[in-house]
Parts: sequence; C-alpha cells; structure tokens
Amino acid sequence: MQQPVYVTPRQYRILELLVKGVNQLHDIARELGVKQEDLMRDLAELEAKKLIELDRKTVRYYTPSEIAKQYLKNGFPEEIVYQYIQKYIGKSTSDLVEELVNKNTAPREEVLIGLQYLVKGGCIEIERKTLKSINQEKCIEVINQTNELKKALQILLEEGSVSEELLNTLKRRKLVETREKTIITLRKTSLLEQLWSIGLIKEKTLITVVKPEYAVELDKYLVKEFDLSIEPPSPPISKKHPFMQFIEELREIMISMGFEEVKGPHVEAELWNFDALFQAQDHPAREIHDTFFVKTQRKATPPSDIIERARVIHEAGWGYKWSPERAMRLVLRSQTTAVTARAIYERGPGEYRVFTIDRNFRPENLDAKHSMEFHQLDGVIVGRNVNFKHLLYFFKELAAALGIKEVWFKPGYFPFTEPSVEGYVKHPKLGWIEVFPGGMFRPEVMEILGAKGYNAAAWGIGVDRLAMVVLGVDDIRLLFARDLYTLREMRNPGLPFFTHKTSGRSVKVVPVPL
Repeated sequence: MQQPVYVTPRQYRILELLVKGVNQLHDIARELGVKQEDLMRDLAELEAKKLIELDRKTVRYYTPSEIAKQYLKNGFPEEIVYQYIQKYIGKSTSDLVEELVNKNTAPREEVLIGLQYLVKGGCIEIERKTLKSINQEKCIEVINQTNELKKALQILLEEGSVSEELLNTLKRRKLVETREKTIITLRKTSLLEQLWSIGLIKEKTLITVVKPEYAVELDKYLVKEFDLSIEPPSPPISKKHPFMQFIEELREIMISMGFEEVKGPHVEAELWNFDALFQAQDHPAREIHDTFFVKTQRKATPPSDIIERARVIHEAGWGYKWSPERAMRLVLRSQTTAVTARAIYERGPGEYRVFTIDRNFRPENLDAKHSMEFHQLDGVIVGRNVNFKHLLYFFKELAAALGIKEVWFKPGYFPFTEPSVEGYVKHPKLGWIEVFPGGMFRPEVMEILGAKGYNAAAWGIGVDRLAMVVLGVDDIRLLFARDLYTLREMRNPGLPFFTHKTSGRSVKVVPVPL
C-alpha cells in the first residue's frame, strides 16, 4: 500500500501552485509573497523526495545604468540645457555652461553633453562658440525622443523589454547595463501526479527540536531528520589577511624594480620628520592638530653635522631663528618621508633607489576614507641626472604592475618638493582618488641631507587608498576587518605583476577632469 508523503505547509503550497500550472519560480515566489532565494531549501527537499524536477536557464537582460537612473530623476542633459538656451541666442555658450555649473543645475560634463545632443538634433546652431539660432520644431523632436528614452528606461526598470532600435540608442549613450539571471522552472514528476490524485501528499508543521509538550501530539509534526552520513563543510584553508598580502606583493614589486627596502622608527625626532625636509618650524603641519607629540622629557640626539646644516639653511631660507631644541622633540612619525630622509643622509651622494612601506600617525577623524593610522609607500630615486620624467614613469610602471588601467596627473604642492604632482586613479565606487603624490626634492633638502648637487625623485603613496582600489573596498576601515565573511568576500589581491612583466604594460594617462 502506498504510504503518504509529508511536506511542510509552504512546500504543500508550492506543489499546489505547480499542479495548477504555475511553474516559474518567480511566479510562485510572488504568489507566496517571499523572495525566490527563500524557497531554494524547499525546492531542494521536494526534489530529493522526487516530487519535482528543476530546469535552470541563464538569460541576459538589460537594466538602466546608474547614470540613467540619475537622468530619470533629474532630467536628461538636453532637457536641462534646452530650458536655458532661449536667453543665450547670440551669446557665448561658455557663459551658458558656467551659469548651469555655478547654479549646480548640472555638472559641466553633462551640460556639454546636452549641448552636443541639441546640436546633433538640429535644435540649435553654434558657430565659433556662439549660439547662433534655435529651431523650435527640431527642439520639440529632440525632447520627444528624450521622452521615448525615458519610457524605455522605465520599462527596463520594471524588467520589461523594448524595441531593438531604442535599446541600441540606450547602449550608445551607456544608459543600460547587461545583467544575467537564472530562470528556474519546476516540473511535476509522475510520482507527484500519482500521489496528488489520491490525496497522499500531506502537510505537517516542521520542527527541528522536539519539546516535551509536543510528545502528546507528535503525529501532527514533521520532525526534521539529520543525515549524519553527509560530510560537514570543510573550513577554508587559512591565508593571510588580504591587506597584509597586498602589502607583501607591493613590496615584491618594488624590489623587482631595483629598489632596496629601508626601515625607520615610529617615534621620530622632529628633525627627521620636518626640519631635514626644509619644513619651517612655524609651518601649520607641525601644529598639534596635524601631529601626535610624545609627552616625555626625553630628547633625540641627531648627528651634529645635520643639525648645523639644517640651522644654516633654515635661517638663510626662511629668515628666522631656527631652534635645535624644537628639532630634537619627539613625535609619532606623520610621514614615512622621514625614513627616506635618513636613508639619503646615511648614503650621501650617489646613484641609488630606496623605499619603505610602513605606518604613520596623524590626528584624523576615522571615516570611510581617513584613519589616524595609515600606511605609506615612500621612496626616492637619487642621482645627478634624475628628473621629473623619471618620477612620472615610475608611477605609470607601478600602476601597470597593479593592474590599474587609467591614471591622470595634475600639478601639486608639497612643502619639500618642486615641481610636485598629484596622481589619481579611479575607484569603482568612490571615483577619482589621489594615490600618487610626489615631486623632486628641493635643493635645500638635498643639501641638509648631505647630498648637495644630486637630485631625488620622491613620493609618499597612500597604501591604504591604493589597496581600496585593488581589493575593491569602499571603506578604509574594512582593510582591518577581522570578520571572516568580510575577508572571504574581499577581492584576492593577486596582482598582474606576478603573471606579466611590468615593463611595456599599457597604462592610459587620461586628461585631467575639468
């Protein structure tokens, strides 16, 4: 005699819908008012009982991009610009752009895009950066086309479909993204049909713990069985913290490029942290809000020759009475440039490359991009003929080794380098962030350090920010996470350097954003 098969109330409802002809998982989930992923365990159990079979098919679909969602919320660029063009007939388009940017109506890039589409659609005519004329009939056509794109985006947002022509237009404007999803279809088995027809599919409440009060009516419940023959999941093999692994691989890259690693103390004399770098003793960076001062009566005892050179050069350059007592005060190192300064002093004139990767300390408020403790990759290339081009080439080679495709540079200012540069790379969520600050040590710095007549290309790269880009992290605090789930999900820091040579790898230097 055929025995009844017991299922939970939700599993019974799934089978009931399947018998009625509802066989798509997303439709079943909607009927039950739950998410599809909430039903996966139920489906696995029903499949194990040979009541259903599952078909899985991966399909591609299009969804509005983030910029498209912004356009739906704020308006398309051509719509925004169209509202202002009437009063600029015969005037410079530059004035129109500046007005919209200054009013925060739209970013400069979007204003320029709006002008482009209005010109392309014949709505306006621009000659020598002057808005010459407006064709209202063509303008209406442009706005109507924009409204069609809006409707299409709204349909895609609701997981509908649009014509191929509209889809191609959205693709050209980068307003859609391709995604993939798995469609799960349920099929009835012959066993389900047989048992269902004679009423042998029964529902019971599932329990995983049998309490004393259940004993009287235990037949009302479906007790969860444990299959002790199933092997428990193996714990993941231990590995290094992704951030520490990234630092080690960064160190390997530097050594492969011919650099020697140097180290220095965390508690440092002001002389090495500031004065040796020709940073005036009244510079704002040396105040308490930018530096941790060590509360102690102890003083540093730097070599007498560098103290005398620092005194002479500071007093000649800055025109004040230099204090050796202040230079001997102890601070928590605020920059690893103190380490490379020591290295130049120890090696003196010559041709060499050194670097250090270590921690620094500054009184910052902890947030997603800042921390009071951070890492720097500091280094110098010293030689008579070293110049600014060598510094830029080093940044490009390092970016290539890290798998970074784009980097842009702009002039910068730092107290002890001239010329100086700021190098930016693009984070997928945070946008352009500065990670490559550097420059040529001023002659006064090299003279204080005892290498007069030699040049030094120097940098102090923010390792934490660089790691955020490579590891795909958008919060600096996650670099120090101890949560195992977070660490497992963090991108593996395996770098292209270890499978390809750095030299000759392509890095695109993009124009500086306006």
